[in-house]
Amino acid sequence: MQVDGCNAIQVLLVSDLPIVSWGLERLIESQQPRMTLAGTAASHEEALQRLGTTPVDVVLVDLDGHNVIAGITALSAVSQAKVIGLTLSNDDEFRDSAVLAGASGIVRKFESVTVLIKAIEKVSAGELWLDRSTTNRVFIEMARRKAEEKANPARQRIASLTRQERRVAAAIAQDASAIGRDLAERLHISESTLRNHLTSIYAKLDLGNRLELYAFATRHGIAAE
Repeated sequence: MQVDGCNAIQVLLVSDLPIVSWGLERLIESQQPRMTLAGTAASHEEALQRLGTTPVDVVLVDLDGHNVIAGITALSAVSQAKVIGLTLSNDDEFRDSAVLAGASGIVRKFESVTVLIKAIEKVSAGELWLDRSTTNRVFIEMARRKAEEKANPARQRIASLTRQERRVAAAIAQDASAIGRDLAERLHISESTLRNHLTSIYAKLDLGNRLELYAFATRHGIAAE
């Protein structure tokens, strides 16, 4: 859809609460033609599937659900779509972790609809939607991690992995016994692509097999990234 020569912002909603989804759907639909609803997902797994088939600019994620941080990491790994988190949480560490996982913006649920719409527009244009204190904390943490990686050879090797390779390594750390077909299905890739990723991972991390990868990923916390 075109709006004055520009593409409308395609928004995908992710929430396991039907009432929340319903309200957000009505909100996005009310903003046509500058925004349009790309779909609604009840889980991050469903959102990953939709991202593989539907053009999406912004993913609006309800952070007050289950496994949201891992979900943001997965969404950021498979798509160029920007992620905005919605939350009621007053926990700075929790909100910071969402940003470090890949969220480009955080909107508190008590803020106005106008704020949310503006956040979607800004984030879709490549900007961050974060308050100053969150931005400062996140930048400090990112600098700390970068310094840690430079001082730790293992972290430097891990940093050489692509986002998709990190997802594969994390999946194996969570379930080393999974057969290739099942692992590929969980990651929404083919077995051939999985084998290619593993070959690249082994080379970058100087490992020989999945057992060594499991031990390495567990020891160095790749499953948590």
